[in-house]
Amino acid sequence: MTKLVFKTTFLIMIAVASAVGQEMTWKKLTTEPYAGKQDDITFVDKNTGWYVNGYGKIFHTADGGTTWEKQLEQKGTFFRCIAFVDKNIGFAGTVGTDYFPNVTDTIPLYGTRDGGKTWKPVAYKGPYVKGLCAIEVVKEQYINHGKIDNKVHLFAVGRVGTPANMMVSHDGGTTWTSKSMNEDCKMLFDIKMLNKNEGFAAAATNEDITLSNALILKTADGGKTWQKVYQSTRPYETTWKIAFPSLKVGYVTIQSYNPDTNVKQQRVAKTTDGGNTWVELNLVEDAGAREFGIAFIDENHGFVGTMNSGFETFDGGLTWQKIDLGRACNKIRLYKDEQGTTYGYAIGVNVFKL
Repeated sequence: MTKLVFKTTFLIMIAVASAVGQEMTWKKLTTEPYAGKQDDITFVDKNTGWYVNGYGKIFHTADGGTTWEKQLEQKGTFFRCIAFVDKNIGFAGTVGTDYFPNVTDTIPLYGTRDGGKTWKPVAYKGPYVKGLCAIEVVKEQYINHGKIDNKVHLFAVGRVGTPANMMVSHDGGTTWTSKSMNEDCKMLFDIKMLNKNEGFAAAATNEDITLSNALILKTADGGKTWQKVYQSTRPYETTWKIAFPSLKVGYVTIQSYNPDTNVKQQRVAKTTDGGNTWVELNLVEDAGAREFGIAFIDENHGFVGTMNSGFETFDGGLTWQKIDLGRACNKIRLYKDEQGTTYGYAIGVNVFKL
């Protein structure tokens, strides 16, 4: 009887694991071909989303990525990041000039209020922002005339290749202010806010990559001030993207640009105390696996995109296995629907759906 129970339980566990594995498979979507790394994708529900690329193009889907409509093509613009508050209000950031060839657009941020049908430059007060690499939306619940409503805060940072700047809006994107962060870092790649006050920035210490260390900054006052909570000890390094599956546990991808092909170890930074301290975890020993996007379903189950392939972990980054996320998967966004089911989209050379 004991053997029978054990065998039955074991078979059930295999069946469940198999079902979960099938359910969590990434599938490549049909999109317009693009030669290089596309940088950002965002969704407001399972069906409604947008992605951008360096050709100055913005694409929209209303059917979960089955079909895509090109909403904008703007020559000379390199769109680097995109975020939407809802189906109508959204923002797209550009990387700016003097970094990539044939980029002439000096406007850092565009906004739409009609779901992407039209886009206009966003006005802001403060120092000039050269370019942006990431936009974060934070919704803060409050009581509005006897019902629960949301105050919308937006945070944007950039850029790769310096200078380091930040843009903030506390009224849903109606007004924006900017500030320089060059005293804190020299490059900025991503921002993750746990709430309107507490958050993290993925950064680098030097605009000269030969001297640069990977750097993680933390704020407790909505980005007014920042403190260093992690810095790598190796040259040729930057951070890239941030994932916080819980308030305590977070991950950041570390990029290595070391030209020495004998330097093969790729690493991820992890915190288990809310970002106060960080440890390095080994991802893979492969000089060609430069890291980009990262996202976690929960504290243990997550994904990393690299130049060559994707990786998946089920044990909080202790071990990783290769998966197909295409080449140069730069942004991975995971969501939960009203039933708590996880779905996601990822973008690099191609677009993938979970």
